[in-house]
This record gives sequence, structure tokens and C-alpha cells, in this order.
Amino acid sequence: MNPTVTGLAIGAVLALAALAFGFWGLLLTALFMGVGAVLGRSAEGKLDLRGVLDALRGKRSSS
Repeated sequence: MNPTVTGLAIGAVLALAALAFGFWGLLLTALFMGVGAVLGRSAEGKLDLRGVLDALRGKRSSS
């Protein structure tokens, strides 16, 4: 799936969530989609969660 179609699908899901569940439902849906994307990239091996967590904790620098 190319980025345009992916963006269109994400926008459609968020719009439906906003219509069906209101603002807080929209935020919850967006949060779950973000968590799913991070977990999916981690499962594919394209994201190192340990490195991300270390960077958030300040244990690792970019230099």
C-alpha cells in the first residue's frame, strides 16, 4: 500500500471515529492506531524499541 492510500485510510478511520464517538473517541482511536503502528514496525524489525526507550530515558545520545 502506498503512502497516499495509507493516509487516506487513516483519515477515513479517524473521521468515522469522530462522527461516531466524538472528540474523546477520536483521540482514543488515534492513540490505538499509533500504538498499533509502533508494534507493527517493531514486529517487522524496522524499529528497535529498546533504542527508543533508552533515548526517551536519556541513556543514549545521537552523537
